[in-house]
Amino acid sequence: MTHAQEPAAVAPAAVAPADTGPEDVPLLDDLMPWSVAPLRLGRAWVLAPDARTLRARWERLVAAEGAERAELFRPSRARTVASSVAALPGQRTGTVRLAREPGPCPEPVRLAHGPFDEQWLLPDHRLIDTARPELWRVADERQVFVVEQGYVPGAAGPALLVSAALPDGRSPAGRPGRIRPLFRRPGGREPNVAPGLLEFLGGRYGCGVGAPDVAAWALAVAAPSAAGCRVPLPADPEVWAAGVALGRELTEVQLRGARGGARPRLPGGRRPYVRAAVPARPEVIGYEPEDEVLTVGEGRISPVPRAAWEFEVGGVRMLEQWFAHRTAVAEPGSLEAIGPAAWPQEWTSELLELITVLALLAAREPERTALAGRAAADGVGRGALRAAGLLPLPAAARRPASVLDHQEEGPEGQFALL
Repeated sequence: MTHAQEPAAVAPAAVAPADTGPEDVPLLDDLMPWSVAPLRLGRAWVLAPDARTLRARWERLVAAEGAERAELFRPSRARTVASSVAALPGQRTGTVRLAREPGPCPEPVRLAHGPFDEQWLLPDHRLIDTARPELWRVADERQVFVVEQGYVPGAAGPALLVSAALPDGRSPAGRPGRIRPLFRRPGGREPNVAPGLLEFLGGRYGCGVGAPDVAAWALAVAAPSAAGCRVPLPADPEVWAAGVALGRELTEVQLRGARGGARPRLPGGRRPYVRAAVPARPEVIGYEPEDEVLTVGEGRISPVPRAAWEFEVGGVRMLEQWFAHRTAVAEPGSLEAIGPAAWPQEWTSELLELITVLALLAAREPERTALAGRAAADGVGRGALRAAGLLPLPAAARRPASVLDHQEEGPEGQFALL
């Protein structure tokens, strides 16, 4: 991620005493105030691990007529084949009712489906119950999404993740968190941070602070709580610098080569390889800790660090969930039942990269935990933010910005008024 220019020098603000308890630790909501609730797709068939499957499902849908098409669609209270809705921002899809004229298959786009699982989505507003157009409006090659994970008391795993692909905000367990774009407007404009926060932090730590630094710090030290994701701000500039540096590295790993970063790689000798090919239809995934072998049916991948196999979010193992998303049995005759005839090679490549990502993140977890403890032990609490005039936040900071530099197609082909 790129970094903002250094702000003009700002005198250090008066700081309240170190936090008096967990409730005084700032919330992510205090620092990055604009957030959006998770998407609600409404029907599973619009999402798939490969784009070919989505095109096959669309062809099956449009080949059906009348009641059969309506049944295959899986109607809900929000969407039926008779629904008339505007196009999603940035997407060239039909707006004519599906019952009358479905049109060509929408071009599938990448979607971050919960933690660490990128899949493909048909980006057609007629197919999605709650698509959150305000997120699509700011999704571009500069945007990064910070995604809170659902709070599960006592569960292991990170409280925050980042994604270059638009996320659906799904949590594997617990109540879903919120999605926070790094920027409020396309093109990396208008950082989604509390007004005055960058100047306040720059004065505290004696350095230029940009929105990517705030997101990197949060990624490095965030902790879940029932009240929301808490992000302790340190009193020590050296702790801040160490946390931002760690957060940048964690961000690069999670973005997997997007936004100008390098693709994640483990050191030589520790990189996972396929030792026995994954069969056409694997039914189970397992782990042999003695040999560091991940078994996928009769397929064998090694070396796989035990920490990667045990990596959890919300109490759910990520490798097991990733596999379940690709092997779950669907209802016969449904669009969800349309899928690859055999395990695609690209899935194996994605699995190898996921193992790498989880192993790299797990290796930094002790450092991340220690840093969060140092920040919380001598921190800048919410009282200090109130004393500096940063809290309470203005209501406008929690609302999406107006984006008026492009046209969007409304229902039945008319232009939408923004």
